[in-house]
Amino acid sequence: MRRKDKQITDQAAIESIVRRARVCRLAVSDDGWPYVVPLCFGYKDGALYFHGAGEGRKIDILRRNSRVCVEFDIDTELVTNEQACQCTMRYRSVIAFGKASFVEDVESKREALDILMSQYSDRSGAYSDEAVGKLAIIRVDIESMTGKQSGY
Repeated sequence: MRRKDKQITDQAAIESIVRRARVCRLAVSDDGWPYVVPLCFGYKDGALYFHGAGEGRKIDILRRNSRVCVEFDIDTELVTNEQACQCTMRYRSVIAFGKASFVEDVESKREALDILMSQYSDRSGAYSDEAVGKLAIIRVDIESMTGKQSGY
């Protein structure tokens, strides 16, 4: 990281940002071109979980290339100045790298859905076999994660 003064080194603080985030941006590489998708997610024990349709561009790309980058940000706020070039942002963010895989068995899919639900509420779900069977569940095992903040 170029700006060490903005680096967050405490792992608990980094994970707190992930837990507080409402959206995760998943970046993949499609034949050399970047492709970024904002997603709802769940996080537990160093792994991220996403759900969606069983087909589509994101799924096709991940089947060819499982390496991903993800981004989270919270507490974003524009800090203005009379001089336009002096405006800045306050934020806390995390960038992580990992490898994606598909969760295939029904019980593991249900567990992943519970992790997703717990990111946004304390409700748990009852998921029909039909609904679970149609869903693609993607698990990203995080290999590295860094945090950065500005203005805090």
